[in-house]
Amino acid sequence: MVEEEEVVIVGAGIAGLATAVALNRLGIRALLLERAEDLRATGAALTLFSNAWLALDALAVSHKLTSIYTPVKRELVTNIQTGATQEVSFTGDGPRSVHRKSLLETLANELPIDTIRFSSKVASIETRTQENSPITIIHLSDGTVIKAKMLIGCDGVHSVVGNWLGLAAPVNSGRSAIRGLAVFPQGHGLNHEIRQFVDVGMRAGFLPLTDKDIYWFFVSQPPPNGENFAGNPKLIQRELLENYGKHLPALYLDVVRHCDLSTLTWAPLMFRKPWDIMFKKLRKDNITVAGDAMHPMTPDLGQGGCSALEDAVVLGRHIGEVLITKNGKLDSRDIGEAIDGYVKERRWRVTWLVIGSYLSGWAQQGGSNWWMNFFRDVVFYWFLSSKFVDAAHYECGKLPSVSFSSESKSSSKID
Repeated sequence: MVEEEEVVIVGAGIAGLATAVALNRLGIRALLLERAEDLRATGAALTLFSNAWLALDALAVSHKLTSIYTPVKRELVTNIQTGATQEVSFTGDGPRSVHRKSLLETLANELPIDTIRFSSKVASIETRTQENSPITIIHLSDGTVIKAKMLIGCDGVHSVVGNWLGLAAPVNSGRSAIRGLAVFPQGHGLNHEIRQFVDVGMRAGFLPLTDKDIYWFFVSQPPPNGENFAGNPKLIQRELLENYGKHLPALYLDVVRHCDLSTLTWAPLMFRKPWDIMFKKLRKDNITVAGDAMHPMTPDLGQGGCSALEDAVVLGRHIGEVLITKNGKLDSRDIGEAIDGYVKERRWRVTWLVIGSYLSGWAQQGGSNWWMNFFRDVVFYWFLSSKFVDAAHYECGKLPSVSFSSESKSSSKID
């Protein structure tokens, strides 16, 4: 038996959920296929800059999070070797760090109850032409077959859909990250500001999410035996406290000691080579990708989740504009036009973010040469960092209003 769906989205992460919300706002149903058994909150938390909040505004959900999380006004960066601390101020409404689970649940709660299908792993993808219109056939590992008129891959760094499109596999940046959430039941008493500590080949930091929760991270070259403790949170914590991070300030180490081990992860930092994004096909027939499936990047600009939210709104906007020109009737032959507009708008934007993220990480974790220290402490923090922060001053637009007559609504499905 073959199931039929209007739109199928692979992956119920930030990009997938946000894209489903955008389409739902346009009156288009999407089926989300998630291989995990429930919403995954790997990474514990993430920082959302102004561009992400504008995207959440467009999705009409930002108010549900801004009432919980406080904006950050400054960042303090301490050089471990010299003890010198530099301050980076955020103008306007600064970034806010949020629990990843809260963001995912906020987006999921905007969708009809039957939108997400968990434990659904894509085995293969094929395309056919039916009545001069492209149709996608998705085969799941449990034998389920789904016919869709549009497929959007939001399935992360190792995307099945991205691989089908011919995108090259992401590459290892040569660095790895340990992340976790520290919990202080009686309150941590720290200022609501970002603290970073940099040294040769490593960068560590933390940021309070609430009065009791702190998000922390440690980024460095991967340890020789990293693969041996990647799945053992307690061992990761001990190695960081007693070995890799033992020279870090007592304040930071105390945060690590308070970590909720269920949130602690270690993973290599991956990115897609920018020329693959610039020159490879990001759309074939009515199939495209968004979020990490399109543009995995290192976390050094804090733009991974932000750009995924941008993707969702931009794709929804282009689909909505086609809906309007067709008076609410979107034929599957018109979907390619919408995807082309989306790809054209996103390609250079996300290429720049991938490049900027990589260079930011390289500058902040450079070698011990005097010129690298000069570049990091003077050129980067005093000049280039502000340029990279400008990447957050970006507006992805708003979803169009697609209110049509009852006659149009009755036939506004993608067909």
